[in-house]
Formats: sequence, C-alpha cells, structure tokens
Amino acid sequence: MAVDTASDFRGTSSYPYGRVSGVTADTTPDRAALRSWLPGFVALGMIWGSSFLFIKVGVAELHPLHLTLYRVATGAVTLLVVLAVLRDRLPREPRVWAHLVVVAAFGVALPFTLFGFGEQRVESMLAGIWNATTPLIVLPLAVLVFRTERLTVRRAIGLGLGFAGVLVVLGVWEGVGGSHFTGQLMCLGAAACYGVAIPYQKKFIAGSSYSGLSLSAAQLLVATAQLALVAPLVAGAPPVPTGLSAKVVASVLALGALGTGLAFVINLRNIRVAGASTASTVTYLIPVFAVLVGAVVLGERMNWHQPVGALVVLLGVAVAQGMLGRRRPASVPAAATRPAVPAGR
Repeated sequence: MAVDTASDFRGTSSYPYGRVSGVTADTTPDRAALRSWLPGFVALGMIWGSSFLFIKVGVAELHPLHLTLYRVATGAVTLLVVLAVLRDRLPREPRVWAHLVVVAAFGVALPFTLFGFGEQRVESMLAGIWNATTPLIVLPLAVLVFRTERLTVRRAIGLGLGFAGVLVVLGVWEGVGGSHFTGQLMCLGAAACYGVAIPYQKKFIAGSSYSGLSLSAAQLLVATAQLALVAPLVAGAPPVPTGLSAKVVASVLALGALGTGLAFVINLRNIRVAGASTASTVTYLIPVFAVLVGAVVLGERMNWHQPVGALVVLLGVAVAQGMLGRRRPASVPAAATRPAVPAGR
C-alpha cells in the first residue's frame, strides 16, 4: 500500500492489534468512505490474526527465542527499508533510546517469546484469544502504576466483565494444572507484557517528535540486539536458515515482513483515513481470524467455554473502551498528538 511521504506518518501513532492513540484532529476524519479503509482494515485483521498460525508452525522446528530473533530481525530490516524510501530517520536522542530498551523488552522480545512457548502447549487459536485480553491488562496498569488514565465506573464494569471472561476461557471449574494450562498462562503473560509496554511508552515516549515509523524501527533494532545476546545463552546458537524447512522460513518471513513491517504501514494508513476509533476496532477482528485460520489450516478445535469466554472478554474490552453506545467526542490532549511506539505481534 503506497504512502506518498514520510509526513503521512507524523502526528499519528498506533498500538498495534487495535490499541490506537495519538491522532491529531487533522488525521482523524469524522467519516470516511467505506471502500477507502475497509480493505486495509480487513487485511490487517487477517495478517495479525494469522500471526499465531505462523508462530505455531515456527516453533515446530525453532526454539521460541530463535523464532523471535529471526522474526524481529526481519521486521527491523523491513521497516529500515521503508524508512529509507520515505527518507525518514531513526531517533537521535539518547533518552529516547534508553526508554526504547524497556519498550523493546516488554513490547517485543518478551511477549513474542512467551507466545512461542505458549503455542508449544496450546492451540494457535487460543493464543489469539489471549492476545485480545491486552486492553484489559493495560487499563489497571495505566491507572495504578503509570497514572496515564483514570478509572471510571464504565471502565471498572468492563474490567469486571473481562476478568470473568478470562476465568471462562481458562475453564477454572475443570481444575488447574498441566501443560495446557501452563501454555495459557504463558499467553496471558505475553498480553501482560504488552500491558506494561503500552502505558510505559505513552508516558515516556509519546511526547517525542519522531514519527511512529521511526520509533518502531528503533524499537525492533533494540529488540533484535537484546535477543541476539540472550538467545545464544539460553537456547544455544540459532540454526542456519538453510537448515530449516520451507514452511518455517516462510512463517518467519511472514511474521517479520508482514506482521511487523507491512502491517504497521497499513495500520497507520487506516488511522489516517478512517480515524483512530474506527482503526482501533481491529482488536475485535484479530481473534476471529486467529480462530478461523487455526481451524481451517491446522484443524484445531476448542472446548465450548473458550469461544464463549472470548466473547465475554471482547464485551469487557468494548465496555471499557466505550465502544458501546454513543460517546461524546473527546478533545485530544497536546501530548497525545505525538507519535507513540507500537508493540508488535
């Protein structure tokens, strides 16, 4: 999807997989023709929803740390190419890079790896469902720890519904324990990492003058360096790509180039064309595609309570984010008009 200039990315920001903020009035149209943004919106849901399939295929031959290293490095190269084409540049302030160390760890390296470990034990479709709990984890941390949000009655009700949905997905009445339950906790831990990264970057990086694309490329570069140091110590030397099967190599390329590179560009365009509120609803589309792809391609099946719990979780997210009913348009704070760093999937 072509973008004319690097300026299209400035003044916009995105928390991938549906969590969006920092869009100026100039880039948030009240209405947009459906055909101008719907294809990109659906494509984004498909790409991010399919990521869990690619992780499942990748961990069949790769250690989760090695899979994360390869996909993050691929994503970094992809965004560096886009930066060069748009004549944008990486951040130059040491303070920004210091904060990106934290964001890269909690927004990329840890969650990507935890999803990999989790999908060694659970279905890819279930990992996609757990990913949808991220907004529910973000809110209490943003309120209590980073103090970037306020807890309202509506948000509290949404959190309560979401927590009930989590318990239903887990099937706590069946007892806890076993590798499947452990895998679910790992996927929940990945969502919790995003819950730390998103309010952290909003508090410490959102005021930066750099574009979202620039900050995202820098974030992936830092994450690549972190993984390059940790992966050999924990999992040994990464295998040579030529020794991997074609489907695993294709999965790594899809995760990096599409899920972390192209998807970010599409998401920013969706924000610019359709507005932040509309673009953010991709959160509800991702688990749908994750379940469909897992069922069709891998033949996965779920217990009845898992999709039911997922619907309750998404209802809680919708209530907490004020997606149900009419909302009064809120003014955009000055600090929010600066780009924030997205956390990849």
